[in-house]
Amino acid sequence: MTDSRPGHRPRFLAHCPDLAAGDRSAAPQPARRAALARLLALAGAASALSLPDAFAAVGPSEAWPTRPITLIVPWPPGGGTDLSMRVLAEEASARLGQPVVIVNRPGAAGTMVAPLLKAAAPDGYTIGQLPVTVLRHALMHRVAWNPLQDLTPILQISGTTFGLLVPAASAWNGVQDLLNWAMAHPGELLLGSTGVGTTPHLAMEELLQDRGIRYTHVPYKGTTDQMLALAGGSIMAGMNSTGFAPWVEQGKLRLLGLFSDKRSPRWPEVPTLRELGIDKAVYRSSWGIVAPAGTPAATLEILHQAFRQAMLTPRHLAELARYDQEPDYLGPADYRAALVETLARERRLLERLNLLAAAPR
Repeated sequence: MTDSRPGHRPRFLAHCPDLAAGDRSAAPQPARRAALARLLALAGAASALSLPDAFAAVGPSEAWPTRPITLIVPWPPGGGTDLSMRVLAEEASARLGQPVVIVNRPGAAGTMVAPLLKAAAPDGYTIGQLPVTVLRHALMHRVAWNPLQDLTPILQISGTTFGLLVPAASAWNGVQDLLNWAMAHPGELLLGSTGVGTTPHLAMEELLQDRGIRYTHVPYKGTTDQMLALAGGSIMAGMNSTGFAPWVEQGKLRLLGLFSDKRSPRWPEVPTLRELGIDKAVYRSSWGIVAPAGTPAATLEILHQAFRQAMLTPRHLAELARYDQEPDYLGPADYRAALVETLARERRLLERLNLLAAAPR
């Protein structure tokens, strides 16, 4: 989990103090390149030693993997998460010696990965990307799976920040313009998200509910569907993760504000909602890779080391940067602890919004 509290920094930056210090966007480019080079060198040196050790733990008569690995991505093809996961899978394939095959299973706000992994054999050949919505969904609905009991963390990889967007031709030039219009036209604001119970949905629910604004929520299966609808004028506004970046850069959408604790170096002219006086407006969704519960420890370690190497390759780092993301590595134990903490925080938010599932009678 990426901690959104002021002062938090991803743990991998501990090895590069000049990258971690202050606002990285303000650092001179040569310094940033040198720091990143040291980070990659450190990652390469560590992984060169650790992956053979992980393979050795399995034993020479139990070589693993011996066939392709399925990686479930619970979002439609073509979105930012899907594209970055494909790069990650290719880089991991090169290190595992077997293909890592992406299988898209969109719908239900990105939670289809949980029941699919629960039903899969715990042999390491089926793994999945875990968005925070899996934890949230288990609190909002009575489901037949438990994210902490049925899934085993492999590693945390990154996290996304969120923005409020409108079509390029929209008359709204700022967040307050949208809020003023919505207050004057109760129930008429058509606002899209990537699904019921996703972070974009709950963030806007909290923002509008606190102001007594009624609106119409339009959920989509993923970023691509939502961005197409927004650019085409089917909805009036939308909140999404930084998968919206190409749409903004192509001039199809405009970014009104960011749900982050500081401005983005990519869009320095776009204010954060916190700057606009909206305190409850810092959201960040961390994500990682998990396996079915009961997967052998030696197999998990091979996957952990392969994906740890893959996430720090220049190609994957560049793909993350396309969507304003950066690596935020946590190993298996720390990732599990982060998931426990996230679940507790999500419970508090949902309780305040009166969205917790009713207790069974």
